[in-house]
Amino acid sequence: MSTKTDEQEIEGKRYKIQYPISAYTFPLDAKIHQVGFDDEYVHVELIDGRRISIPLWWIPTLHNAPREELEKYEINRGRTTIVWDPATCAINDELRIADYLGPYAQHEAE
Repeated sequence: MSTKTDEQEIEGKRYKIQYPISAYTFPLDAKIHQVGFDDEYVHVELIDGRRISIPLWWIPTLHNAPREELEKYEINRGRTTIVWDPATCAINDELRIADYLGPYAQHEAE
C-alpha cells in the first residue's frame, strides 16, 4: 500500500490479525469480589479479576476513620457498592465502585 502526499510517498504495512475479536474478554460490569485495606488504600478485587486500589485520602470519612471501623463494611446485594452503615459502625458512607473506574463505567452504571 502506498499513498502520495505532497510529492512524498508513504509506505504502510498490513499485518494479519492473530486473534478474532470474539477471542477477547471485555468486562461488561464491575462486581465486587472482596475488599481489603492497608494504611493508604482500599483494595478492591472484582469478580472478573480486575483489581483497583483507591487512595483513602480521596475519601475523607474513610481516611480519618480508625482501622477497626473500616473493616465494618458490607457489600450491597448487587455487589457494586461498599457500604458503611452508621447503625453498625462510626462511618456513614458508600463507595460505589463505578465511580472509580472512569467515565465509561459511570455512564454504563446509570
